[in-house]
Amino acid sequence: MNLKLIETPIKGLVVLEPRVFTDNRGYFFESYNEDNLRQLGIDTKFVQDNESSSEYGTVRGLHYQLDPHAQCKLVRVISGRVFDVAVDLRKDSETFGQWFGVELTGENKKQLYIPRGFAHGFSVLSENAVFAYKCDNLYAPQSERGIAWDDPALNIDWGVGRDQAIVSAKDLKNPQFDKAEMNFSIETV
Repeated sequence: MNLKLIETPIKGLVVLEPRVFTDNRGYFFESYNEDNLRQLGIDTKFVQDNESSSEYGTVRGLHYQLDPHAQCKLVRVISGRVFDVAVDLRKDSETFGQWFGVELTGENKKQLYIPRGFAHGFSVLSENAVFAYKCDNLYAPQSERGIAWDDPALNIDWGVGRDQAIVSAKDLKNPQFDKAEMNFSIETV
């Protein structure tokens, strides 16, 4: 198998590290292999791919969709460097309200598998970054929700100063964690 699974402190949230083959021409790796994921206990059918390009200081998130439109995501960076964050929104989880962050880069090729029931966001730490992710459920605008990226209760260090952060007008309106609408439990996601 050309894929290594790395557990995080939050149940279900895992880092995937592919085996990268390099030579004088460059590199090759499998960015997605359904059979390998299934062998690691991840049996997710992805239905949508998304890609974004962002400049240094951009903070996207924290985003999620309510059930029944919740999304599982498999995220990675094609080029550049980001700090990627997932927040546990499963109310009956031992880690409810806790977050995990990992640096994803075009060089390290790491991916983060984010189950349903998590808010997700990232900040761009390089001059530019191209970010890609798979979803197991289609975008449903009526179920879209968010949490304030700078919520002091979460205390996420995004790696960019508050004065350098580029945040969309939409994300600036996101509520604090304790006011956010959530309908997730471990059993339903």
